Amino acid sequence: MTALCRPHYDPLRHPVSSLALGGSGWVQAVNFVVAGLLTVALAAGLRRALKASPQPAATVWGPILVGVWGVMLICAGVFTTDPVSGCPPGTPERLDEYGSVHAALHDLLSLVGFVALPAACVVFAVRFLRERERGWAAYSSACAVGFTGGIVLATMAFGQDPALVAYGGLFQRTAVTIAWAWLGLMALRLLTRRRDATRSGAGRPRRPS
Repeated sequence: MTALCRPHYDPLRHPVSSLALGGSGWVQAVNFVVAGLLTVALAAGLRRALKASPQPAATVWGPILVGVWGVMLICAGVFTTDPVSGCPPGTPERLDEYGSVHAALHDLLSLVGFVALPAACVVFAVRFLRERERGWAAYSSACAVGFTGGIVLATMAFGQDPALVAYGGLFQRTAVTIAWAWLGLMALRLLTRRRDATRSGAGRPRRPS
């Protein structure tokens, strides 16, 4: 919705972070912070849902990596990016050096998040594989590959690769959509499993004392 209110913004070409630039940029900044806080809450919920899991890597590192992704989103709202690909209008396609410490931190912390998310996919893929849930293992692995590929292509596009620059925003949005879909479906899956386990336990007859 924010992109629709910016007549010179092209979602196929420009990164999501560019929406935080300009007079109404605070709207996107708030979007980042709220999404980040909700993701951190999701990470805490995952930790609680996996508390009884016999797999320490998934129990500890899975939620931590998801939490890192959430913190990155919060930081993306606090530290504003530099203009890129001519957005906002009148700015160069790419700056020769960072225009501010905020922009440098934005890119650095984003990189951390972009590594953490596919790493979380791999951690949970291993967990699902060990539990013989091969479909979920394959899906999580595919998301790790798809997200990483989308981010790499987006980075090349924002670096002004002539063959890719017109689609940088599309590559980034594809990667982010993969991430959010995986997080949402996985959370729903774990919630359903926990609810079923609770009902199964509640339905068992008590042993006589």
